Amino acid sequence: MSDERELLKKRFAELSRKSYSQGIFLFTDFLGLMEQSAFSEVKGELVGQKFTLFGGADGCERVMVRFGDEEELGYSLPFPITPLLIEPRSERFAERLTHRDYLGAILNLGIERRLIGDIVIRDTRAYVFVKEDIADYIISELSRARHTELCVSVADSLPEGELYKTERVTVQANGERLDGLIAKAFSLSRESAQSYFSKGLVFASGKSTESTSYIPKVGEIISVRGLGRLIYRGVVGISRKGKLNIALDLFK
Repeated sequence: MSDERELLKKRFAELSRKSYSQGIFLFTDFLGLMEQSAFSEVKGELVGQKFTLFGGADGCERVMVRFGDEEELGYSLPFPITPLLIEPRSERFAERLTHRDYLGAILNLGIERRLIGDIVIRDTRAYVFVKEDIADYIISELSRARHTELCVSVADSLPEGELYKTERVTVQANGERLDGLIAKAFSLSRESAQSYFSKGLVFASGKSTESTSYIPKVGEIISVRGLGRLIYRGVVGISRKGKLNIALDLFK
């Protein structure tokens, strides 16, 4: 794993140098949390240090990195991402498909995971962000997931303010340590929450953290693989017993 991580970091540095020396935009494929963490480790060393992260919509967990700056290069180039809308051909016979169902159906077409971004499910529909050069192939070839026949098209628009839904919860804690917040947010014991840190499954703003005492910044997105994501909204009050009332937005 460490060798793969080092190769990935070298690849980031190579893309940055090439973008800087040739005066062009360059893009990575979609990066998962582990790859984003590797990028966080090397981004301070990149030539020019001009880059943007985006996954197709605000709030995406899987993102691409675009190397290059519009002001310096004198032109703009959008991210090569196409949002697809996947719908059942018949609502009457549609199953309630899961993230795994949609992802498995796409991967079964021979498409690699790095070409697929977030999959967001809304009732019987799913919005899937993909690399633009495979969009037409998915539209023509993806016809079924489990027993449900599907229709795939380019999403003309995304549901405004509804693509990533969150639920505001307020928890009480003695402090703002991340292990305590994760325990409260996902109904775990403190010990169980800490095990996610030691396994490298906790990410703050896309960077892996093993520090159980880490205090998140207001607005920071925390991801725990296998559990979910939340946005830290900060202390909003103090209880009668002197505990902190802390607001969290949980992704649904």
